[in-house]
Amino acid sequence: MKIFLLLDPPTITAQETKVAIVNGKPRFYKPESVKKAKDELKKYLKPFKPSEPMSGPIELKVTWLFPKGKKHKHMEWRVTKPDTDNLEKLLKDVMTDVGFWKDDAQVVREVVEKLWSDEPTGIALEIEILSERKEASDEVKRVT
Repeated sequence: MKIFLLLDPPTITAQETKVAIVNGKPRFYKPESVKKAKDELKKYLKPFKPSEPMSGPIELKVTWLFPKGKKHKHMEWRVTKPDTDNLEKLLKDVMTDVGFWKDDAQVVREVVEKLWSDEPTGIALEIEILSERKEASDEVKRVT
């Protein structure tokens, strides 16, 4: 399944939490900006939701295309924050909530890129259900 979400990708991540002291005890909560980013991603992902959640091992390839400013070139690597793992956490949490799969632990292989882009900006996704493997791959065999 290939999907392109035409939007300015969120730069807020699932890792961002706030602390408030209530009755002398710390309370951790997600800031409104995280909720807003999740809601926006849900809105864009819902039309692509499979009729049934995917089962089995899944490969997820994601390309984050951020709007470039004057300092960057089209399709230049984005080597600034947010980190890819934090971006992926937010995206996979939302994809789980929407119903792409039962649990994001099913994602066993990932390829993630961050690039600056003239147009379009957005998130390109490729999702593939992998067949079960009985043997280790050739690459693993060479190492051992």
